[in-house]
Amino acid sequence: MKTKWAVVVGLAVVFFVLGAGHEYGKAASGDETKCPKIGIASVRTIFQDCRRNARYRQQVSNERDKMGAELDKLAAEIESEKAGLKTLKPGSDDYAAVMKEILTKQASLQAQQEYFKRQMELREQVVVEQLFNDIVKVVAEVAKEKGLDLVLEKSEPDLPATNPNELTLTISTYKVLYANGCEDITSDVLAKIDAMGKP
Repeated sequence: MKTKWAVVVGLAVVFFVLGAGHEYGKAASGDETKCPKIGIASVRTIFQDCRRNARYRQQVSNERDKMGAELDKLAAEIESEKAGLKTLKPGSDDYAAVMKEILTKQASLQAQQEYFKRQMELREQVVVEQLFNDIVKVVAEVAKEKGLDLVLEKSEPDLPATNPNELTLTISTYKVLYANGCEDITSDVLAKIDAMGKP
């Protein structure tokens, strides 16, 4: 009889231990943990709509107009000197002097055009890098404020594409296909970026 009770008690202990181990295993494996809170943000929208970008675009437009006027003036001088060259005798000292002046101004025009183009490209790169770094920092701040565990970039693709290469690029970079239930923090990030007041 004692042996029978010992077996029953032993089995009860085994079932209790196995049951407790199963519950612990469920908790440890994450069956009882909550799903992460995921947010989305459109970096493209923030870039396009932020005041910093609008100010930068206006500055670039003003500089292009100013530089364009200077280059147009130089181009007009070249054309005027070309017209004057036709009145001179080819091979004369005056003809050679005007020809040299025309070629010098043409070289200067081309150099200024190339310099302005490269200057604008480098400046654009710096502005975009700074703005993107700020967007990443602000996304992290907003995510912490809202208790989000993860924020994914979600911008609508530009379709139709103008060529097959652009279509391939769009498809390869478009990662979030569906985000129902994810909190969109684009407007919050945009507001904070605008509040920074950076030029």
